[in-house]
Amino acid sequence: MKRTIGTCYYPEHWPREIWEEDARRMAEAGLTWVRIGEFAWSRLEPEPGRYEFGWLDDAIAVLGAAGLRVVLGTPTATPPRWILDRHPDMLAVDAEGRPRKFGSRRHYCFSHEGYKAECARIVTRLAERYGRNPHVAAWQTDNEYGCHDTTISYSDAARKAFRLWLRTRYPGPGNDGDIRALNEAWGNVFWSMEYADFDDIDTPNLTVTEPNPSHALDYRRFSSDQVVAFNRLQTEIIRAHSDAPIAHNYMGRVTDFDHYKVGADLDIASWDSYPLGFLEDRVPASVERQRQYARQGDPDFQAFHHDLYRAVGRGRWWVMEQQPGPVNWAPHNPAPLPGMVRLWSWEAFAHGAEAVCYFRWRQAPMAQEQMHAGLLRPDSAEAQGLVEARQVAAELADATKVGASPTSVALMFDYEAEWAWAIQPHGKGLSYFELVFDTYRALRRAGHSVDIIPPDHEHLESYKLILAPGLMHMSGPLKKALAESGAVVLIGPRSGARDSAMRTPVPLPPAIPGLDVTVSHVESLRPDSPVPLAPGGTIRSYREFIETVAEVLERTADNEPAVVAEGKLVYVAGWFDADAMFRLVRTVSDRAGLATLDLPDDVRCRDTGTERFWFNYSTREHEVQGKTLPPISVTRETLI
Repeated sequence: MKRTIGTCYYPEHWPREIWEEDARRMAEAGLTWVRIGEFAWSRLEPEPGRYEFGWLDDAIAVLGAAGLRVVLGTPTATPPRWILDRHPDMLAVDAEGRPRKFGSRRHYCFSHEGYKAECARIVTRLAERYGRNPHVAAWQTDNEYGCHDTTISYSDAARKAFRLWLRTRYPGPGNDGDIRALNEAWGNVFWSMEYADFDDIDTPNLTVTEPNPSHALDYRRFSSDQVVAFNRLQTEIIRAHSDAPIAHNYMGRVTDFDHYKVGADLDIASWDSYPLGFLEDRVPASVERQRQYARQGDPDFQAFHHDLYRAVGRGRWWVMEQQPGPVNWAPHNPAPLPGMVRLWSWEAFAHGAEAVCYFRWRQAPMAQEQMHAGLLRPDSAEAQGLVEARQVAAELADATKVGASPTSVALMFDYEAEWAWAIQPHGKGLSYFELVFDTYRALRRAGHSVDIIPPDHEHLESYKLILAPGLMHMSGPLKKALAESGAVVLIGPRSGARDSAMRTPVPLPPAIPGLDVTVSHVESLRPDSPVPLAPGGTIRSYREFIETVAEVLERTADNEPAVVAEGKLVYVAGWFDADAMFRLVRTVSDRAGLATLDLPDDVRCRDTGTERFWFNYSTREHEVQGKTLPPISVTRETLI
């Protein structure tokens, strides 16, 4: 498959007389894709029922005439003011009961029926008009679901929808729910929380102390399902009028809805990659590490999301927005080092991206994103990002076979586990995402290329090593599938710690067939009180005490089992620090017959089947595996 690059363009922001020149310069730079339209609702429908599509017709024609392919976005992330006037209760409400007001973006609640009807109407108009346009080669639904903490709303609309959702989840006679089943599942006898009717149930916010964790988990599931339904509403309309593939642009470390379920209704998963913006804002890293990579981004964070969204897209994925220079929204916004835009682009292609699109074509001179760099400056002069994008386009012409290939290592990631950890972390700051990311970082240090997979992945037998840390709930079929996969499987900590209703199961966890391990009790650890491991390193944050007759591979310094194995199943009874996690990865890799490396923090590699890509994030050169890797570089090596 040919790999391509593109950009994000807002013709409505610029005088009509420069559109042809912009399109010509895009094509000359080697760009293929141009995303437009995703924030343009007020220009497409300035008043209720008065549509102005002429300018968009013109923009698509101009871009198409230059040989560019259009990704047309639906504008539902930015409803105009008049829609709010028609539906004043459409705003999302935060956990403190405050409405998320007009004047920015994403000011809607996924559960509001009136707003969904407005969305269906504008998407239908767009699909009918452009569904067969030869220049519209792909679609994007909405923009960045969940960004700015907008998935979970506590509005009246959400409350009503939640009650209906619960009746379906806890079915009873006829079309009504069984409130007794809900009370039993949630354990509402505790603190006299029992309900007589579904209409008595409120949203789980503004309670005196923490809400019932079962209630909170179901509300997370409901909120996620609302995003899935909202996205499906749009994809069904588009597909009725167009054969072009449909994408959505997800974000980094936005985990409050199930991306796999949204992705099931899409053709392509894409995500918006902002390595420097995310470094302080979302990457689990020390201050020292943030300072070390302030102008490069964390060497593992982007790669993690490349692998995650390859799974969400079932193999098809893009970077819809790639940072080309300083952004405007992080705590601090340094400029990337020369060469980093090229490195980030190639890293995406090495992980299988079909396209990398840079945000944005020209830096905006107005409104909220004036400080966000583009490929052009506001005066239309070239910025450094365009120089590197042009270089990537030229290099892609000689790289027709680049793309992800099957790997032997899988890392399981589950959105419901993330919600369960967030609801009941047991210790300040404990995060499922961070545990999985620590595991991923250790795999990358060991030189592994990794597939991230969902818990319902159907072909576990294709892997030699599967890591599934922290899966708070593990269904019976999942436990059986892991035990019978034939792979070496690493699980724990907190694996199987709760049932689907967020209750502690009996037999006690993890209750994996073929693994004689029982977690007797647990503790969360102060940051200044880690538990030393006998071979070196520590258990940090979270520790389990286990009863077992399995082979003990590692013990704590106080002689408690920390890692045990029975056959191909391996259990780790705690959250290991970086060095201990790397040692554990090498141990299970050896048991799986997989070779490992010990790469410097600055250096990572990715195999594509025909090539190995080396990425040096450092400002100094490295000697690795007999190769000299220049500073801030991408090095390609042919595999035999």
